[in-house]
Amino acid sequence: MPDVLPREGIRLGLSADNRWDAVRQCGAVLEELGAVEEGYARTMLEREQSISTYVGEGVAIPHGTDASRALVRRTTLAVLQFPIGVSWDGERVTTCVAIAAKGDEHVAVLSSLAQILLEPDQAEKLRSSSDPNEIHHLLQSISKDIQE
Repeated sequence: MPDVLPREGIRLGLSADNRWDAVRQCGAVLEELGAVEEGYARTMLEREQSISTYVGEGVAIPHGTDASRALVRRTTLAVLQFPIGVSWDGERVTTCVAIAAKGDEHVAVLSSLAQILLEPDQAEKLRSSSDPNEIHHLLQSISKDIQE
């Protein structure tokens, strides 16, 4: 099984005008990775309009609607870091963990991500690391949980 979080899906030092721009960028990376069909980014925006994907600690998890699963070629994560931050319903998001899931894998992502965010040192690394390898290593537990 291919890596759920490919290293080329980790993008650091980005900027976004607003949360909608950040979500569009997330969708574009998933499409660039070949994980989703064209149109998936639009469903990510639809999801965000219906309910915020902000999960706390400066992290959001943009993902598509349930109906968009037909557009997912393979379950994949991408990490986009916005060091300056993006306003997200009054919160400041510095990291987006974009999710393309064929099934209910997003539940495992949430569970594993929650464990990382509960550890202040790990949460800080996720938000501020300038090393893609460090981010990849930090999030390997999520990949393993999804692949099990």
